Formats: sequence, C-alpha cells, structure tokens
Amino acid sequence: MTVTEWDATAVETVFRIESARIIAAVTRIVRDVGIAEEIAQDAVVAALEQWPRTGVPDRPGAWLTAAAKNRAIDLVRRREVYARKLAEVGRTLEDVPPPEVAEPDDIDDDLLRLVFTACHPVLSAEARIALTLRLVGGLTTAEIARAFLAAEPTVAQRIVRAKRSIAAAKVPFEVPVGADRAGRLASVLEVIYLVFNEGYAATAGDDLLRPALCEDALRLARVLAGLMPEEPEVHGLAALVELQAARLAARTGPDGEPVLLAEQNRARFDRLLMRRGAAALARAGVSRPEAGPYTLQAAIAACHTLAPHWADTDWVTIAGLYARLARLNPSPVVELNRAVALSYAQGPAQALELVDALAAEPALRDYHLLPSVRGDLLERLGRPAEARAEFERAAALARNTRERDLLLGRAARGG
Repeated sequence: MTVTEWDATAVETVFRIESARIIAAVTRIVRDVGIAEEIAQDAVVAALEQWPRTGVPDRPGAWLTAAAKNRAIDLVRRREVYARKLAEVGRTLEDVPPPEVAEPDDIDDDLLRLVFTACHPVLSAEARIALTLRLVGGLTTAEIARAFLAAEPTVAQRIVRAKRSIAAAKVPFEVPVGADRAGRLASVLEVIYLVFNEGYAATAGDDLLRPALCEDALRLARVLAGLMPEEPEVHGLAALVELQAARLAARTGPDGEPVLLAEQNRARFDRLLMRRGAAALARAGVSRPEAGPYTLQAAIAACHTLAPHWADTDWVTIAGLYARLARLNPSPVVELNRAVALSYAQGPAQALELVDALAAEPALRDYHLLPSVRGDLLERLGRPAEARAEFERAAALARNTRERDLLLGRAARGG
C-alpha cells in the first residue's frame, strides 16, 4: 500500500467515525443538513490533498471538524442574505470550544440535534431511515441501497427529497421540547428499532443477518441513552437491541444458515452485551405499570437471552409480557408471538386455536411467519402432513433465501 493509499484509507476511516459529529457541528452553523454534508465532504477532499504532504495529524477528527467549520463560516460570510445571521453565528461561535475530537463518553448536543432532525415526522419512515443512516450512521448511498435491496438511484432520490423536505418545512436544528419532543422521540426510537430489525432478520436477500445495520442501531441507541438518560423508553430500546444483538453469533451456522433458538449454542452469546442489556433494562423499569413497548420487548428478549438453557426459558412470564404489550399496542403480530409463548407455557393445542383465529387478519395474509408458526404447532401435535403443507406455504411467502431454505427443510423433515 502506498503512502497516498494509506492516507486515503485513514481519511475514510476517520470520516466514517466522526462524520456525524462533523455534520452536526456544521449544521449548527449553516442550519441546513444538505449543505452541511457537502461541506463535510469538502473537508475530506482537503484532507486528501494535504495529508499526503503533511502526514496524518495527531487529532485527525479535530482537523476535519475544524476544516469543515471554517468552510461553513466562510460560506456564511460570503452570502449577503446571511448578513444578519452571520452576526448571530459570530456571537454563538464565541461560546463554542475549539474543534477537538470528543471523548467517547462526551457526546455534545449537536449530535442529538442531528438525530432529531433526520428523524423528523415530516418525512416518511423510509426517508427517515435512509437519511439517518446517511448522516448519523455514515453509510454511503450505495451501502444503504444494498442494505435494503433498493436501487441506488431510488435511495439517492429519497435522501435528496428528505433534505429538501426538511428545508422546505424549516425544521429547526434543535432538540424539541414538550409535546413536540415527545412526538419526535417516538420517531427517533422507531427508526433505530426498524434499522436493527432489518439487520437482525433481513426481509429479503441471501443473508439472514446484516451485522452492519445492527451495529449502526446499537451505536445510535447508545448515543441516545447517553444523551437522554431520563427517558425510560430510550433505555428500553437500548436494552432490547443489546440483548438481541447478544445472540447474533449464535443465530447462524458456519455457512450462514439460520439456527433456531432452541438449538442455538448459548456459549456463543455475547456476555458483555448481555450485561449491558440487563443494566439498561433495569434503568427502563419493566415493573412500572406505564412501561412502554420497547421496554416490554426488552424484557421478553431478556427472558430468552439470559436463560442458561432453552429448557430454562420462563414462557409464563413471556406470555404475560406479550399480553401487556398487546393491551398497549394491539397487533396481530403481537398476538401471534403470544400464541407461541402460550404453546410452551400451556401446550400447542390451545395455541393452535389462537393462531387459527388470526388466519383471517388482513395484516397477516402474506406474513410467512403465520403458516410457519402453525406448521410448528402441527408438528408438535403429531400431524406431520398438515405441518409439511404449512411449512411449504410459509416458504412460498418468505422473501429471504435463508429463511426459505429453513422452511423447506422443515417441510421435508415433516414429510
């Protein structure tokens, strides 16, 4: 590797780590996330030009941040229409400390402002996810497109439209307060939750897992928990993703094939993530009557992940948690999961009645897990021919290749 290649790699690595902070710092000055991202990229170009001559600085993140902020200030000064705002910016900058890389546990409020801006409810769920991954997760448009199996031009247009929508709506670069904050926080939590779920169980494609998406969601959840320690549901979401991520290594076999929970090697569970998840769940307070949906789901994940063996799983508690979740957020998917828990707590026959009652739900018409669950119950009831038909139907509905292969394997075994 040449010196120039090494420098380019160093710039890319530093920018990927620090990009969210750099963009947040610049957005504070220019008040436009689109322009802020362009300025941040300009700083990268400057680094590629200068670092091969001067060497990589001792604090490369600080160097990029300073370069970007200087360009932002120059841009504001060049525009006469910003003359009045320039004075405000000048006064604000007097109180801004020198641009240095923040310590790992010292996350400034600009990053939180950026997260809330990218997750503004004026945007669609798809746009929030794409923009969050772009600005906060540091993913390229191509990476986002591959992650969600979308065409790169489509994702690029989605991101551009999202930035324009934020500008048109004049979304302020701030952490909202009161009712606005509560409404926006729900959007932030939803995006992190959706991103993690897509990484944990990919909707489509050839791989069951997309670890990079899980890592992005973990990072965002940890950032949010550090910035908003007083919000129980923030800790609930952090607990959920930590506990679920603890099982990632055990969810697939050597060739990437899915491994069912009952067959997973619990020695492969990540003990650090388990401890982090348990601590976050304690902070969320699942025993509170007003515990939210992420906290309840985290408690369910804890029952699965913290049990020493599959046989030790507390299915009665899990069923009760699903009942609480169903009362809070009624959903046929929640009821399907509750039926699974009841099948282990009380037996598959009673659970099959609940699953059959869900068959008419429009939301589950093309949901492959409905026939999958029904096939599992029929198999446990000693009805292999019916189970095989259900697994085959589930496989036909599954869009993920790995899940489809698993279901076809179970169908063959049932036959």
